[in-house]
Amino acid sequence: MRIALEPVSSRTTIQESVYQQLRNALMAGNFDPGQTLTIASLAETFGTSNMPVREALRRLAAENALEVAANGSARIPIVTLARLDDLCRARIAVEGLAAELGLPNLTPTDIETLERIAGEQHVIGLGANVYDLMAKNQQFHFTIYSASGSEVLLQLIETLWLRFGPYMRMLSASVEPLMRSGQLDPAGEHVAIVKALKAGDFAAARDGVVADIRRTHEILQDYCPATQDEPRKGSSSSRR
Repeated sequence: MRIALEPVSSRTTIQESVYQQLRNALMAGNFDPGQTLTIASLAETFGTSNMPVREALRRLAAENALEVAANGSARIPIVTLARLDDLCRARIAVEGLAAELGLPNLTPTDIETLERIAGEQHVIGLGANVYDLMAKNQQFHFTIYSASGSEVLLQLIETLWLRFGPYMRMLSASVEPLMRSGQLDPAGEHVAIVKALKAGDFAAARDGVVADIRRTHEILQDYCPATQDEPRKGSSSSRR
């Protein structure tokens, strides 16, 4: 589902809450590539002073999820084909290893959870609710990666998904017509992954995880500009 920014909870520190909410929203692709986020507008949204927002933006910039200007405002990184290719190569390498380590550790309950998520994706896809679909996709993948037992790999994957956020935003605009036309399975490779897991074929399940990343890459290649100066497909400037 699309993540709405909310006033922070008193149960956590203000600074950490602002950071976590922004981080989750970025990872889910809630912001447009190149969009500017001002400290004042974010502070008003969160109901805080400027300081926790400024610190959250600084931390996210250190993770390469944002670009911070001299005046303190932040910008969502633009999308280019070269960056997309680079990120997907890294995702295949890191997430492929996490899947290789995690898949054999999944319990029968975990596999049931993955099967349920894939089924829910098909139901969601009938209504073309893209944000709910992407949230389920994230849940599916991280169920596998969390079973790897590697804190380092999980941190790397979260950082990659943060940097992939602008592309997820672009993907959200492109998958709906593909689902409606039947060109795209809402569950991607997830059904095949579950089938391989039930058969005890962990190598095939790992290949399914990689194939899922590659399929996303292929879709985005058609919408991603080759350079930062070229308008992306479907943008207002490219339609003029």
